[in-house]
Amino acid sequence: MEIPASTSKFISLYLLFSIGFKGGQELAHSEITAEIWYSILFGLALSSLVPLYTFFILKRRMSASNSAAVAATYGSVSAVTFVSAAAF
Repeated sequence: MEIPASTSKFISLYLLFSIGFKGGQELAHSEITAEIWYSILFGLALSSLVPLYTFFILKRRMSASNSAAVAATYGSVSAVTFVSAAAF
């Protein structure tokens, strides 16, 4: 049994959006505490660091443009970033 490519893309995007919306709703109904700020800062730091160090590791074996595309794809934290990097 094989799942068509368009179906698997739809399921992936659906999961990304549903996780994002659910997290946003929960955050909207809660108080902004120091723990939430630490989580946001940690997430921003990781979403910046993962593509950077991945790019430099991959640059040893690939061209710069391919390294950037792979690093952006696997370091992406949003559906828009992922789709853009995958399309590139």
